[in-house]
Order: sequence, then C-alpha cells, then structure tokens
Amino acid sequence: MAVILETVARNAACDAVVDLLDGGTIEFQTSGSVEVATLTLGTPAFGAASVGTATANAIGSDTSATGGTITKAVFRTSAPATLFTVSVTATGGGGDIELSSVAIGSGDTVSMSSYTHTQPA
Repeated sequence: MAVILETVARNAACDAVVDLLDGGTIEFQTSGSVEVATLTLGTPAFGAASVGTATANAIGSDTSATGGTITKAVFRTSAPATLFTVSVTATGGGGDIELSSVAIGSGDTVSMSSYTHTQPA
C-alpha cells in the first residue's frame, strides 16, 4: 500500500521545504546548466501551506540577465544549497514554470509574478 499523506502532514511537509527558501533564489538555466537569470526570494519566501500548497510571496526580478534559452529553474537556499529543480517552458508548453518567453537576451529583465509549491498526498 502506498503512503497517503493527510492534509496536516502535507502542509507540514510543504512548509518545511519552502521555509528553507527564505532569502534564497530561483536560478534560471540552460539545458547545459548555464545561468541565464537569477530571481530573489523574500523572507519569508512563501506563505503558510494550505491543502499541501504554498504560494510564493513577492519574487524579485533580474534586471540584467546573462541571456540564453531557459529550460530549467533551480531553487536554492540563501546558503546557497540546491533544494529542487523544475522544468521551464514558454506559455502553453507544459513546464513546471511557464514564462512568456524562454529566449532571453543579455541585459533583459526576467520576472515571475507567482509560483506555488505543492506537496503531493
């Protein structure tokens, strides 16, 4: 039988992960793991989880991106230690994060208006 987390456990697990991101970053990278842009997370980075999902507080923009084609995002603590990596696609592409464009020019501004992290049941 598979383990099924009840809501109280999902919330606790979700909060434990996102609390590690306080003051951390989201680094957008190419498929070859080259940094394209880095966004900053606040302290606290996320609100409290509800039904296993936490929503990010304001996310800082990168106003001078290195440039490249984004394929993934690496979430890091303030240390910086990597916590997890997600896929990135253009809007409608089905990535964990969807951006209006993944082709970023040198000096471009990269921003993200929202992000939610979900702990599966």
